[in-house]
Amino acid sequence: MQRYFLPPEQFSANGLTVLIEGDDAHHLMRVMRAEEGDEVICSNGQDREVLVRLTELDKGRVTGTVVQELPMNAEAAVQVWIAQSLPKGDKMELIIQKGTEIGAARFLPFLSERTIVQYDAKKEAKRTERWQKIAKEAAEQAHRNRVPQIESVYTWKQLLQRAKEADVAWICYEKEDGQQLRPAIQAAVDAGRLAPGKSVLIAVGPEGGFTEQEIQQAEDAGFRSVSLGARILRTETAAMVGLTCLLYETGEMGG
Repeated sequence: MQRYFLPPEQFSANGLTVLIEGDDAHHLMRVMRAEEGDEVICSNGQDREVLVRLTELDKGRVTGTVVQELPMNAEAAVQVWIAQSLPKGDKMELIIQKGTEIGAARFLPFLSERTIVQYDAKKEAKRTERWQKIAKEAAEQAHRNRVPQIESVYTWKQLLQRAKEADVAWICYEKEDGQQLRPAIQAAVDAGRLAPGKSVLIAVGPEGGFTEQEIQQAEDAGFRSVSLGARILRTETAAMVGLTCLLYETGEMGG
C-alpha cells in the first residue's frame, strides 16, 4: 500500500482528516491514478501513522478520512547514525537511499583529509534538500515510520564533537590489528551500551580512506576503530555493510 510522510499540520486538529498536497498529491493523482475510495497510509514522521480513505481529489489537493490508527513498530530499537565522508559523484545519494531502506536513523556527511570532491558551501542547502527528498522516498518505499535526518556537512573537527552525543562511536579502519566489528558490537551489547533507545555512530572514510592521524584524533575523541573484514570495501559499500551487521547483531534483521 502506498505510504506518504506529511507535515504534522496536514493532519486536522481533531485528527479525523488528512490533507495531501504538493508532490505527494501529484504522485497520487498523476502517477498512481488514485480515485475516491482508495486507501493509503499517512505518517507525520514522529508519533502517528494512519490508514486513510481518499474522499476528494481536486486541483493538486487530496483529502482523506482517517480509517484506522496504525502501530509505529518499523523502526530499529538502536539508532544508527551513518557518518560518511563525502564520496565522488552520486555515491552519497546511493548511500542515503540504501541506508534508509536498511534502517539508518540519520546521516552525517563530513569532510576529511582525503575527501576528493570539491565542497561548495553555496550549493549545500540545495544538495541537502535533494538528499532529504531521497531519504523520504526511500523511507516510504521501505515502510519506515520515520524519515532519517540528513544533517549539514561537518568539518572533521565538528564531526568529532558531534560524535560525543552518540552512546557509541566507531570508525571503520582497515588496519590488520583492528578489532572486528562483530565482537565490538557484542561487547557493546553486553555492556548495555547498545540497548533499545541508544545511538551508535559509524564513521566511514572517503575513497582513499582515513589517514593515521585522523584515526588517532578520532580515538582520542572517544571513537573505537573497527575492521569490516579482510577485504577492502568501497566507501559506499562499507557504510551498508557496517549498518547491516549492526542491525543484524542487535536482532533487527532476523537475528
